[in-house]
Amino acid sequence: MESVQNIKQRFEIIGNEPKLNRAIEKAIQVAPTDISVLVVGESGVGKESIPKIIHSLSHRKHGKYIAVNCGAIPEGTIDSELFGHEKGAFTGATSTREGYFEVANGGTIFLDEVGELPLTTQVRLLRILENGEFLKVGSSQVQKTDVRIVAATNVNLFDAIQKGKFREDLYYRLSTVDIVLPPLRERKDDIHLLFRKFAADFAHKYKMPPLKLDDSAIQLLQKFRWSGNIRQLRNVAEQISVLETNREINGSILNSYLPDEGSNLPSVINEKKAESDFSTERDILYKVLFDMKSDLNDLKKLTLELMKNGTAKAQDINPNLIQKIYGSQEDDSEIDFEERPSTALIASKKPDNQYDEPEDSYLYTETIEEEEVLRLEQKEIEMIKKSLEKNKGKRKAAAEELGISERTLYRKIKQFDL
Repeated sequence: MESVQNIKQRFEIIGNEPKLNRAIEKAIQVAPTDISVLVVGESGVGKESIPKIIHSLSHRKHGKYIAVNCGAIPEGTIDSELFGHEKGAFTGATSTREGYFEVANGGTIFLDEVGELPLTTQVRLLRILENGEFLKVGSSQVQKTDVRIVAATNVNLFDAIQKGKFREDLYYRLSTVDIVLPPLRERKDDIHLLFRKFAADFAHKYKMPPLKLDDSAIQLLQKFRWSGNIRQLRNVAEQISVLETNREINGSILNSYLPDEGSNLPSVINEKKAESDFSTERDILYKVLFDMKSDLNDLKKLTLELMKNGTAKAQDINPNLIQKIYGSQEDDSEIDFEERPSTALIASKKPDNQYDEPEDSYLYTETIEEEEVLRLEQKEIEMIKKSLEKNKGKRKAAAEELGISERTLYRKIKQFDL
């Protein structure tokens, strides 16, 4: 079994972080077996090195090694890419095509960004992991393949499972062994080593003297968050190598090539904003509900007063409630009794002869709530009759006394057959 140090030299892996060494050790240990491996780590940490180590140390090292970026293949063609298709299986399928699993038979397939696979493709992949069988697109003939699968992801698959975007059974099939690569911010002592390696490579590539960092620049390198990890560090080293004529780099020069760390957290800012928006909408909804409750209490008070005394004074009614029930009063001719509570008619004028109920009748209102609407309608009919009798059948005068339009009064007379 090869040592960790030999593997680092062979695959040009730089760093002495214990978590990195442990990840390489696990890759060396599982390589001789055929169990599936899931490599976990943030984008840019170098996950692609682990499957190469596993393949080169396995008995499949003479077979094909194919790396597939699952997130870069369109959903409509990924099944064809992975499993192949028959001629005429879909528009544009002018010939039979072998998929990666057929081509890599006897070798290793690295599925990068496996969390981006569509659910239908996940079902096909699960079948290969279980018994090595697959179907080409447009074919009913089962085919066999002997492929070692190493997958990688930078997303939390447990969250994806909870959201229904990733199959739980597939996760446990892929993650027989988990290999976790640490982010660059957890490898502070390795950052300067990596920068020196990249600077030397670019100096050779562009035929320029290598860069040299002073102490302030080294400290800044180690303090920076490096959300893009090794890939971001490499890009910064290349920019400075090409653009800077002065090969002595201090903290001020380096800082001009580093993005604002605050811009590395868009998801957190958006999350807070979304939470704030939700809180505002919730507060508005609560206010509306409380206003409705207040209006309902006012309406109950009005109803109780009407049932107790037969009338209610208009000034005792909440004006906001009247506005909500009546709407604009500028043109009463447009108001229809059928579109507002009949209490409006009763509350608008006090009759000459009141109908008096016992003083303690309000104590029983809880038992007669279902009869309130009927009682109010009877009161409305009684008020219309009395007003017509008082005004000797003159609808216009009666309507003015009742505070409604003549058209509405006519409709009520017809409705109640008065």
